[in-house]
Amino acid sequence: MNSLRLTIGERLFNILNIALLALLGICTLYPFLYELTISLSPPEEAVQSGWHLFPDHPTLQAYAQILKRSEIHTAYLVTIARTIAGTALALMLTSMVAYPLSRKTFPHRKTLLFLLIFSMMFGGGLIPSYLLKKELGLIDNFLVYIVPGAVSAFNVIIMRNFFQSIPEELVESIKMDGANERIVLTRLIVPLSLPVLAVVGLWTAVEQWNAWFDSLIYTNKPNLQVLQLFLRQVVITETSSFLGDVSREANAQRAMTPESMKAATVMIISMPIVIVYPFIQRFFVKGIMLGSVKG
Repeated sequence: MNSLRLTIGERLFNILNIALLALLGICTLYPFLYELTISLSPPEEAVQSGWHLFPDHPTLQAYAQILKRSEIHTAYLVTIARTIAGTALALMLTSMVAYPLSRKTFPHRKTLLFLLIFSMMFGGGLIPSYLLKKELGLIDNFLVYIVPGAVSAFNVIIMRNFFQSIPEELVESIKMDGANERIVLTRLIVPLSLPVLAVVGLWTAVEQWNAWFDSLIYTNKPNLQVLQLFLRQVVITETSSFLGDVSREANAQRAMTPESMKAATVMIISMPIVIVYPFIQRFFVKGIMLGSVKG
């Protein structure tokens, strides 16, 4: 029993560790709570300075005004479509690239892996990238959202390392039953790799959901606008409208303040990812650890 008792140093470490993690948790949650409170606050409360923890008189006026805009509905559909299609394509292509690189019998495996890692260190730049996409016919094309970033070298390495953790005996046994490489990948490797697929899938989905620069640079059509670009426009237009008012008090008499409009837009855009994340969080530790320590 004495061996189970914590020393003074261990107790002090636990207290400091809990306090530090609690502080980090508060620092992480407060901005989200602040945006939620501002989005639900009436104009006279939203323009007040200081801490905003809970709205005194909650209202949904900011959400109603944002959802009245037809642009957000189109942007939502485009963002959902690019997230689903981009994530599905990325998982399929990444697993197809990672699987042969994980097999020791694959010819020139080390050379290809070196070239893959080498590609992570250098990029062509914005202008060559734009010219390449223009020549490929991807300008003002929905495919510009999902094709260029379909395969990430970092994700390939993570998935390759996870595939290598699967016992070679399982692969050999299914091959003895007459399975080819396609069957090995689809019926053995993929079902056993759900943790790393969930990790890579969430990384890709979050990246696709939050992307806006490609929409700004490579598209001009309003029907290809994404949510994050819509948020950028809300921030610019609402702030400009706010600065054009005679005074802050005069602006508070309007239906909603720019702060409320921007906060409501942020909440509308971020909530889907916040809702999805807890369902696949349990795969993270296993997927990342096994995908990073195996070589």
